[in-house]
Amino acid sequence: MTVSSPSLNTPQAQENYLTWAHSLKSWLLTTDHKRIAILYLISITFFFLLGGAAASLIRLELFTPQSDLVQPDTYNKTFTLHGVIMVFFFLIPSIPATLGNFLIPLMIGAKDLAFPRLNLASWYVYVLGGLFTLLVVVLGGVDTGWTFYTPYSSTYSNTAVIITALGIFIVGFSSIFTAINFIATIHTMRAPGMTWFRLPLFVWGLYATSIVIILGTPVLAITILLVGVERLFRFGIFDPALGGDPLLFQHLFWFYSHPAVYIMILPSMGVVSELITAFTQRRIFGYRAIALSSMAIALLGFLVWGHHMFVSGQTIYAGLVFSILTFLVAIPSAIKVFNWTATLYKGDISFKTPMLYTLGFLGLFIVGGLTGLFLGTTAVDVHVHDTYFVVAHFHFIMVGATTMAYLGAIHFWWPKMSGKMYNEKWGIASAIIIFVGFNLTFLAQFILGYMGMPRRYASYPEEFQLWHQLSTVGTMILGFGYILPLFYLLQSLFKGQPAGPNPWKAKGLEWMVNSPPPPHNFAKTPVVTEEAYAYPEYKAEEAGRGSN
Repeated sequence: MTVSSPSLNTPQAQENYLTWAHSLKSWLLTTDHKRIAILYLISITFFFLLGGAAASLIRLELFTPQSDLVQPDTYNKTFTLHGVIMVFFFLIPSIPATLGNFLIPLMIGAKDLAFPRLNLASWYVYVLGGLFTLLVVVLGGVDTGWTFYTPYSSTYSNTAVIITALGIFIVGFSSIFTAINFIATIHTMRAPGMTWFRLPLFVWGLYATSIVIILGTPVLAITILLVGVERLFRFGIFDPALGGDPLLFQHLFWFYSHPAVYIMILPSMGVVSELITAFTQRRIFGYRAIALSSMAIALLGFLVWGHHMFVSGQTIYAGLVFSILTFLVAIPSAIKVFNWTATLYKGDISFKTPMLYTLGFLGLFIVGGLTGLFLGTTAVDVHVHDTYFVVAHFHFIMVGATTMAYLGAIHFWWPKMSGKMYNEKWGIASAIIIFVGFNLTFLAQFILGYMGMPRRYASYPEEFQLWHQLSTVGTMILGFGYILPLFYLLQSLFKGQPAGPNPWKAKGLEWMVNSPPPPHNFAKTPVVTEEAYAYPEYKAEEAGRGSN
């Protein structure tokens, strides 16, 4: 990206955001967006490991048909804990709160986010919500599933529903604070010359995500609040025995929770756009189509909640409309995949670790997206509703694709965040192990679901055992693959080679400052004079320097 300033760097010997202060207070009271991103990274990694441990326990229990490792009520609490932690404390905040926080100001040429104190407050709110969830574990757990369907959650469950709901209610404000900050920053703090259609596609993805968060999260908060009101005060809202309507809960819950899938996947799509251009050294094919398709997904995502309710008793006409809308939302996703593929076509692809994660994302996202169309078809959905087919589908999208993109992004921007390079061989190994482990885990579950195995059961007929065992073995491989980066990335902090400002020869303002970046990002305000992915001009410029 061309800028008019002669240098955006401070001298390498000067302090960076990691070294300007070392006290615990300087971290806990920081308003530097980069340090807050690191705080989020540590917190989210903790909850990812906790949610992953719960997943491992679930799969070990399902290795045999009998319920012999844990009791069925413990099993119910375990899959609820797994769902709550992974959805609300890892998948939703993972890319926006860590990489979005770190990168948006750097990518648009700003010194920080628009509201630095609000940014710090969002992390504290996240931690407070997390503490409530950990308190639930101490108090014996909750057994409603992460969907909290009424009237079971509001009337009949004897577990810690209120405290769990309170934790989710609180953490929702963390997402809202972050989304407000991103929107205000992107609107008001772009560098001179950084027009909307010169924004990196990662920024477009987070902008669309922020809109979904602001419009959808309050609905979930109100829904959870109503569950609490009915449970505590016996007001008839969702319980038919009290004059309420349980379908009202499903409408409200899925109005948020389906767009929540796009809160997870839109930032991932932004990551993939960045990585594909960087590792093909090509201009992205169809920049505007990709940018606008992010906004289309954000809009259409609010219109398809009813496809979760095909068997709930809603009318056949409503089901027909939601089915058509579900197919419509696939169009902008397909546009992205087509444009990424066209960018790869005849590209000089460099198969570094981030690129392998990107290719893994494409494979898992396509499988997850196509099986989503099966579930958007009423007749098929009725057959596989609440089976492992659904579990496999949403794990391919929400966990497989999202986590692939998250890890690809971590590996891509780790040199910028830490100033150090990691062991490339270990990085490649982890990407391959995760891809193999994930497919073994969840392809088997597609077959289980098609055969009729329902979800959320601790025991099952022996005819399903082989597929469950394959899935459990896949989970063990997957778990090893997920833990591996934790070791070699930490090792790189002490033994890694210095990364330099731009180890991947990528375009973007963030690659024009030191690694790690200085506290205020830029020595001078950059003035942007070209598009985001002008790789042909960049390569010509680099070749010119080489010949001189």
